[in-house]
Amino acid sequence: MFDFKNVTRAELERHSVDMRQFIHFQRSTLPSGMRIVEAWNSSGLTFTVMLDRGLDIWTAQYKGIPLTWISQGSPQLPDFGLNFLQQFNGGLLTTCGLTHVGPPERDEQTGEVRDLHGRFSRLRADNVQILPVWMKDKVNEKEYYTLELSGFVSESGLFKEQLRLERTYFMTLGRPEIDIFDKVTNLGDTPTPLMLLYHFNIGFPLVSKGARLYTPHQAVYPREDVARAGLSTWAEYEAPSPGYSEQVFFHHVKTASNGSTSEAALLHDDFGLSISWDTHTLPYLTQWKNTRQGIYVSGIEPGNCIPEGQTAARRSGRLVMIEPGRDNAHRFHCRVSVLDGVEAVNDCKCRIEAMQNEGTPVPGVKLDDYAVS
Repeated sequence: MFDFKNVTRAELERHSVDMRQFIHFQRSTLPSGMRIVEAWNSSGLTFTVMLDRGLDIWTAQYKGIPLTWISQGSPQLPDFGLNFLQQFNGGLLTTCGLTHVGPPERDEQTGEVRDLHGRFSRLRADNVQILPVWMKDKVNEKEYYTLELSGFVSESGLFKEQLRLERTYFMTLGRPEIDIFDKVTNLGDTPTPLMLLYHFNIGFPLVSKGARLYTPHQAVYPREDVARAGLSTWAEYEAPSPGYSEQVFFHHVKTASNGSTSEAALLHDDFGLSISWDTHTLPYLTQWKNTRQGIYVSGIEPGNCIPEGQTAARRSGRLVMIEPGRDNAHRFHCRVSVLDGVEAVNDCKCRIEAMQNEGTPVPGVKLDDYAVS
């Protein structure tokens, strides 16, 4: 098969006058009225971004192989008359936050009711733009072609938080990867809680009997008794089973000794999916195991928090506050990579094992209250 990673700009321009032949973001509107952007890349990676659901990713495939699980009737238009679970589309990425990640709760001081995982995934984007860019590698001076999809999502209310997330997706010709860059700014005049978790949802056949999760962990903590019972097998995935109770684990991960990036991957011998992220602003990793029949989906979830809710995060000292002003914006980066073939899978295993054996635990992580006694 032709390898677009190594083709030159001159060669492409000799054969075509329009780069949409090789890589494209296509805006469209579904019959329901939902705005979407369909992405495809000659690398074999395709995915759909939902402009009316927090700029999140719904379906995703690699050479026709589904990478994620989707819910019945999705993608659904945002409806605040329904709860989070009724509106959950599945899909490759559901962004949780921006002021609350975790179970539903009522604020002890204000009486505010917060739904599971906050409001963000039901907010609409504006100022959506698509930008093609030829870039040059700093090492070998080789040019490569990227497409950028960007937009704003605002979470705000009168006399309440005034947060804005600016998201940019980068897609590079020939590479089966998605780069996600987010910047969150507090446009208000008071400090505001900031809870942000990237809920990457992986489905069959990536999640299947024999799959294994690799993380460069300093320690792994079960969330509750159900997970505690499965602690010895947290990395292993089984066939679907009726009535399976979800298990959630918190990972204190390591990074390479000379960097701030960590990586987790769900792998088979010759195929897998890797999530890497910047631990400076995303120090926590949550693993969601849900191999229930029909709802067969599991999550790899970097975050600046764990899904405990704003109230519990405040009590535990894990709650992050964002100060007002553009100079105090928080920046985040995640990369999703498809691993095709034995060599790619083995390279990923080696990276993670090197971090496991030689890396540095991410500083500032507080998870001792979940330690098994």
